Amino acid sequence: QLTLVESGGGLVQPGRSLKLSCAASGPRFSSYAIGWFRQAPGKEREGLLCYGSDDGRTYNSDSVTGRFTVTRDNSKNEAYLEIDGLTPEDTADYYCAAIEMWSIPLGDPGVKIRAHGTIRSCVPYSFWGQGTRVTVSV
Repeated sequence: QLTLVESGGGLVQPGRSLKLSCAASGPRFSSYAIGWFRQAPGKEREGLLCYGSDDGRTYNSDSVTGRFTVTRDNSKNEAYLEIDGLTPEDTADYYCAAIEMWSIPLGDPGVKIRAHGTIRSCVPYSFWGQGTRVTVSV
């Protein structure tokens, strides 16, 4: 079992970049795939980067495609999400989540993601962080 803790959120001016961190504690961090999600005020949680529940492929959300970079450092048990060109629409609580790469439950729908103009479901990630709040405002 993994424990995930997001950090790096805060108040950011539009147009700037922000790098969020996801610190994991637990065994075999390198064996887990990390997904990223967010939930804007009054809206449903959405996937930003996740495995699709239908085919297991990695999908990037149309909301952030071309503006975000996902990296990880297995030696530090950390994953990172950097979003460039922030706008007020990016204001949300951001979450990281983990799932074992050898046990992807295809067919079990999780959080929705809009990718390539189509709304699909992410796989149901097993472990979730508590979220970090990003507010984009002048």
